[in-house]
Amino acid sequence: MHLSSFKWALLSTPILTLAGPIKYTRDTSSTDSTSLLVFQFASVLEQLESQFYSQALSQFTDGDFLDAGFSSASIPTQLFQTISQDEQSHLTFLNKAIAALGGSPLQCNFNFGSALSSVTDMVNTARVVENVGVAAYLGGASLLTDPVITVEAGTIATVEARHQTMLNLLSSTGSTIPVPFDVALSPSEVLAIAGGFISGCQLPIPANPALTITNSETPTIGSQLTFSFDNMPSDTSSLFCQMLVGGSVTALVLPFQQCIVPPGINGPVALFITSNNDPLLNNVVDRATNTLVAGPAMAFIDSASPEAVVNLVRPSSSGGVAVSTNTTVSSETASSIIANGTSSASGSDTSGPNLSTGSTNGGNVTVIGWMNLPSSS
Repeated sequence: MHLSSFKWALLSTPILTLAGPIKYTRDTSSTDSTSLLVFQFASVLEQLESQFYSQALSQFTDGDFLDAGFSSASIPTQLFQTISQDEQSHLTFLNKAIAALGGSPLQCNFNFGSALSSVTDMVNTARVVENVGVAAYLGGASLLTDPVITVEAGTIATVEARHQTMLNLLSSTGSTIPVPFDVALSPSEVLAIAGGFISGCQLPIPANPALTITNSETPTIGSQLTFSFDNMPSDTSSLFCQMLVGGSVTALVLPFQQCIVPPGINGPVALFITSNNDPLLNNVVDRATNTLVAGPAMAFIDSASPEAVVNLVRPSSSGGVAVSTNTTVSSETASSIIANGTSSASGSDTSGPNLSTGSTNGGNVTVIGWMNLPSSS
């Protein structure tokens, strides 16, 4: 398999498939028990990250990093050592907080499978893991009611975001800071992406149904995304693909069979499959779950050209944006599909959420758009 094909297949496969299922138990709800649950869940994620970097640093040699295109092996190894130490410090803090709340840390097993098969696969998997970590802390904060505990969790989230920026740099394909806002995910949404690394422990949180992006190449603007998930029906005409990006009010909603990456997206995208076209809110507290079919899956759309700093870090890397060999469409066609072919609004092109109204044969509809659609006059 071509390297870029393998890398995308690895990252688009839900990590849930890499290990056994997580057992689900219930818990009572109170301020202390909710805080304990959030910290126990965060502790598991920190265990995952700490062990991931520890295994990577023990497995790869300086020669492996040089072969992967880095100008110096000390650049990635020093960064990974710093990140690994941070994760271990986070874990120590969280375990003390758990004990103070009267609980015990959950002891889990972790299997990273092919995520550590090469330096490139490790770097790109770490990029996903760190992004999910940021999303997890943001989502977990919504469950906390004690302001002191909320701030303590926030002091970890900001450092995880710094890790995310460095992993964007080391990947050599994307922007270091692709968007000015992040996306928050609930614990169940996080487990849909990261749960398969984890086994051997009981978490009192159910995982959302896992979603696999089946494109053989890394998607970019104009790529048509294809998916698979458990119990996927043969007739998917009633399903919808939803793309949630940082800074949006709602997700971009597209027909399942026309899930085409629109112009203007750059960076991480959380992808969901739903049973209707009601847009999911970019609000982890109020986001509806009754229409969820599968997801989220996390994809990186590196539409911007690599920044100059990348050449200082990884000049021998292939760099750039991998072009999908799957179905692609023009920007104009993508925008037309986003607007369901119905927008009659006029005005100058804008980027950002577009909630203008256009006419259809059945009457007025709200355009559930995101990028480069005409604004209403």
